[in-house]
Amino acid sequence: MTHDARSALLRAALDAAKRGWHVFPLRPGTKRPALHGEQSCPGTGPCASGHRKWEERATTDPDRIRATWSHGPFNVGIATGPSRLLVVDLDVPKEKGSSDAPDGAAIFGALCERTGHAVPTTYRTRTASGGNHLYFTAPTGVRLTNTAGTVGELVDTRAWGGYVVAAGSLTPAGPYEALCGSEAASLPGWLHSILKPAPRAPQAPSVALPGQSSRYADVALATETRNVATAQLGARESTLFRAARALGRFVAWGDLPRHVVEQALQEAGEAAGLTVAECRSTLRSALNWSISRNQSRRGATA
Repeated sequence: MTHDARSALLRAALDAAKRGWHVFPLRPGTKRPALHGEQSCPGTGPCASGHRKWEERATTDPDRIRATWSHGPFNVGIATGPSRLLVVDLDVPKEKGSSDAPDGAAIFGALCERTGHAVPTTYRTRTASGGNHLYFTAPTGVRLTNTAGTVGELVDTRAWGGYVVAAGSLTPAGPYEALCGSEAASLPGWLHSILKPAPRAPQAPSVALPGQSSRYADVALATETRNVATAQLGARESTLFRAARALGRFVAWGDLPRHVVEQALQEAGEAAGLTVAECRSTLRSALNWSISRNQSRRGATA
């Protein structure tokens, strides 16, 4: 790698740090962290008091950045959590046999249209695979984490526990490039409502009386149905999505039949002004997601 290319990677790291984004080195030409793992931790230097992962060692200190990048042509990782970022990753289909298969950008655009919003204008980069990263400033007071498929197929997010490859990084598949937007906009409220953790469902006692679990489920169904039916313009689909995700656990646990949940939320969504097709599509994806992740009741013992 030429001296100019190495200098460009250092500038990319320093530019990200100037924005307040915490950076750490990635192995040259890759997306993998260059820092040692826990198994090979020497227990010295920054790890003298215990192993520190890449998220903890990411920094905005220009002197530390210059010292690190003087050792090699490292790509640049941005630790999204410490940087107070929520990055939407719009991926491309892994199987490229079908040219008409929608990519993450098209799926996200369709979601924006259905919820009555324009695709947000914010700092955006192109990934080496041809996808896009949309950078948003994360809201205060809530700790968002990574998601995969919660927003939609081929639409993932990176927050606490995650990182993205910064513009200026180079891989054999291509570069990461800044496309538009000089600043990261605040995370839109409608998108935040989809991503924020679902409220904890009321927890039944470890030894529930007959019918007690179903009463918890009935109360949750009535509450979520009311929330959907009274949702305001611009928040209707995200409210339906969250309701289905919250109730899906009761379906998985056998406390509510799926068809009962679907019918109640379908009617509530239509009452709020959503179309039949919008309701069905949202319900199907959100319920499938929730059911697959709630096969075991919290607190249950084997």
